[in-house]
Amino acid sequence: RRPFIAVNCAAIPDSLIESELFGHLPGSFSGASPKGKRGLILEADGGTLFLDEIGDMPFALQARLLRVLSEREVHPVGAARPVPVNVRVIAATHAPLEALVRAGRFRDDLYYRLNGAQIRLPPLRERADLAEMIRRLLGGREITQAALQRLVAWCWPGNLRELRNSLDYAASMADGAAIDVADLPLLADGRALARTDPGECGDVALRELLRAHRWNVSAVARQLGVARMTIYRRMKRAGIVAPQDAPEPALQV
Repeated sequence: RRPFIAVNCAAIPDSLIESELFGHLPGSFSGASPKGKRGLILEADGGTLFLDEIGDMPFALQARLLRVLSEREVHPVGAARPVPVNVRVIAATHAPLEALVRAGRFRDDLYYRLNGAQIRLPPLRERADLAEMIRRLLGGREITQAALQRLVAWCWPGNLRELRNSLDYAASMADGAAIDVADLPLLADGRALARTDPGECGDVALRELLRAHRWNVSAVARQLGVARMTIYRRMKRAGIVAPQDAPEPALQV
């Protein structure tokens, strides 16, 4: 029941992000609202401020955000005195902040102030529950096992956005029937979805495909359009062993 304010730091123009975040007094700069602006940080007072794509925040503004986190106060543009604020900050980024710090593009003091607890969201190609996720996104819409296997095998470079668009396309092409392989979209170069070298995909996707085919390497190779030895080499690199080839546990006497 507390405010939750989400801010996409990459979507706000550099010239406006300061007034959008910290607010401003009436007429404090050219083009400022005659009524002033409270600012998104103050709007989140007592609740949560979610800073999406924090790595794209202009370097000059990072020092002001650090002051908000350290002093628990906001200094609106044109104001003579700061305003107390109490917010919990959650930040997200697609860029490795550690690398930005080393490159001098992100303040190290702000990084350590934000870095209380990290939650890494793995890409779809590393998700062990990808098949179940696809079923949930379909919302009860039927899909054939062959189509599901094709989707699980793809490495999804566009992650969730690409998956959602592909499912929407497939649902439209199926026209009320169960989604099948023929309903799946093609890649930009005309290849069928998931017909790629498994080396392009994650180890989890390859393991799921092998399980779906009951560890029949020939069947997996046919689906991906590659040689069996390519699958074997990929399995060896990833440490994937078929259940029937796993060594028996030693007897304890």
